[in-house]
Amino acid sequence: MRDLIVTNLEIVPGRTITAHLGLVQGNTVRSKHLGRDIMAGLKNIVGGELKGYTELLSDARDEATSRMIEEAVALGANAVVNVRYSTSSVTAGASELYVYGTAVRIE
Repeated sequence: MRDLIVTNLEIVPGRTITAHLGLVQGNTVRSKHLGRDIMAGLKNIVGGELKGYTELLSDARDEATSRMIEEAVALGANAVVNVRYSTSSVTAGASELYVYGTAVRIE
């Protein structure tokens, strides 16, 4: 995959947007796994970070972002601006992580 600027700003500082290519998005739906649930239950008793869930969310963000970037590259973009992340519950034990932004060409 080629270099692509990804930012949550509406502009890329010091660069000019020359073409607006439209909305690009990526998502992934992940489910919890029994081992993580058991460990999370134990952590709820003693407190602390739920590292299994932190890893799960990090992996989901990476996968969804990669899918968004692939879509942007297919449109000929060299940047994605105004990037936002969202999560939602799909079913009991499964959640979607969704990322979207605006594909642009900059000079």
